[in-house]
Amino acid sequence: MDNTWALMSSAMRSADTPRALAKGTVKRVARFARPHWVRLLVFLVLTVVSAVLAVTTPVLAGKVVDSIVGGHDLPVVLWLAAVIALLAIADAGLGLAERWQSARIGEGIILDLRVAVFEHVQKLPIAFFTRTRTGALVSRLNNDVIGAQRTFTATLSGLVTNVIQLVLSLAVMVTLSWQVTVVALVLLPVFVLPARRLGRRMAGLQRESAQLNAGMTTQMTERFSAPGATLVKLFGHPRQEVADFAGRAGRVRDIGVRTAMLTRWFMTSLTLVSALAQALVYGLGGYLALTGQLAPGTVVALALLLTRLYAPLTALANVRVDVMTAMVSFERVFEVLDLDPMIKEPAEPKELPAGTGVSVEFDDVRFGYPAADRFSLASLEDVATLDNRGGEEVLHGISFRAEPGQMVALVGSSGAGKSTIASLLPRLYDVDGGAVRLSGTDVRDLGFATLRETVGVVTQDGHLFHDTIRANLAYARPGVTDEEIWAALEQARLGELVHSLPDGLDTTVGERGYRLSGGERQRLTIARLLLAQPKVVVLDEATAHLDSESEAAVGEALTGALKGRTSLVIAHRLSTVRAADLILVIEHGTVVEQGTHEELLAREGRYAELHHTQFDEEPAVA
Repeated sequence: MDNTWALMSSAMRSADTPRALAKGTVKRVARFARPHWVRLLVFLVLTVVSAVLAVTTPVLAGKVVDSIVGGHDLPVVLWLAAVIALLAIADAGLGLAERWQSARIGEGIILDLRVAVFEHVQKLPIAFFTRTRTGALVSRLNNDVIGAQRTFTATLSGLVTNVIQLVLSLAVMVTLSWQVTVVALVLLPVFVLPARRLGRRMAGLQRESAQLNAGMTTQMTERFSAPGATLVKLFGHPRQEVADFAGRAGRVRDIGVRTAMLTRWFMTSLTLVSALAQALVYGLGGYLALTGQLAPGTVVALALLLTRLYAPLTALANVRVDVMTAMVSFERVFEVLDLDPMIKEPAEPKELPAGTGVSVEFDDVRFGYPAADRFSLASLEDVATLDNRGGEEVLHGISFRAEPGQMVALVGSSGAGKSTIASLLPRLYDVDGGAVRLSGTDVRDLGFATLRETVGVVTQDGHLFHDTIRANLAYARPGVTDEEIWAALEQARLGELVHSLPDGLDTTVGERGYRLSGGERQRLTIARLLLAQPKVVVLDEATAHLDSESEAAVGEALTGALKGRTSLVIAHRLSTVRAADLILVIEHGTVVEQGTHEELLAREGRYAELHHTQFDEEPAVA
């Protein structure tokens, strides 16, 4: 096995590609293969036996010819023919066994790789998903993983088989006639030189094809979603959309044709060289046989062995191209695995103190969004270089405390930093300075499971999966009973609606819940929150985009959801936070005012200005 990886590594180093493969790619592939070493060992044994049988057959064929020419008894010829037939049957059976083992190895490794990528992506920070093209990421998990699969399901099998068969064939040929063998190898450089050039060109085409496929996947993912399709129909240019897609698809077609022709040209050239070499063997071997230096059967054996020599050479030259393209796929997958999760779970997570309520404290919190090069890839963003801007502080010493059961409201201008503050509580980002604490424990010291159980979030978009109402609600608490689901729906003022649906809880809500109205979708996310039973609730402008009637319904549901829970509420409409225990006015990442509704109005500061502006404008809007 070590020799196989050494050969593959040597092939990688010898390719003068425009952009060399990342250092250590082959070793990382080997690490994924290590858990399957038993199957690999069985596969190698089968391969060696199969290669021995492939070389033995030409030798026996030569003996048949010698027996016929020498006038030996018919039973000897028949016995040799029977042995050749049995070897052919055995070789066919071994071929099936080899394919079974290589397929099991390849599919097993790809399973490990897919799971590893999926698990790792889930650990990446939310900033990664705000910048990454979803289609490009899906392409890495599908197209590139499938491309990498070829290394083990086909390429590795061919590589090992042909290397062993090549060595054995060459050894037997040298034993039979070193002169003929030397002549047969005269054309060997013709195999090596094209392989170097073709490997470089094929790797470049593979990278370009992968990027174009990712672009098409992104375009389809965005345009085929409900909001994307709506945007295209309202503001888009269908002909331009089709032209853009056709441009990428056409380039993929051109690359496919070019790749096919390059491969075919290469294989045709190698087949021609092999035929010329065979002609040389027949010429020299025939001369040596006629002069009595070789037996006729030996000439036949050498000619047959030559096919066992040049066929593996031809296949190995093609395998090298396959290895190059497959390694590009592995490299693209490893790029994702190498991204830093940034938000890491502590090695020894702490538990929250036992009790009925949880306090929330922000202690001199400072934060700046990280630069993209810390968590993203240019190829996933479809840019030439990543934006290296970042680290500029956007929160400047935020401090406040919410006791168990209290409501703290964040108000202020758009872009003041309210949502940024809210994102630090569930650790969507980590602070750069200061600390965010739950009941005195830094959130960075808590386990992810504890944090998810403690903090519940309702965002303004109310995201739902394309699944049933039951599945979307049970996502918050797997194993929940239907009775508990109905209780949460009733509390969220949605029970009557769901009861009226023909499929009830089995009703599919559509992608992102678009089969429901905005208010219904938002109340469903509140029901999900109720099932999760968090002790701390974050509401990020949960009613910002609702009409008055939907806002009233959602408001009633939120009243029940917040009862007895510590809450952090971001509100654009100040009427929704009048009852807050503490209101923080955020401007430019700082707390410029804080107090109750009445206290802040009495000060006639920024809050009073926002309040007067909002309520003075409402009649005009009406």
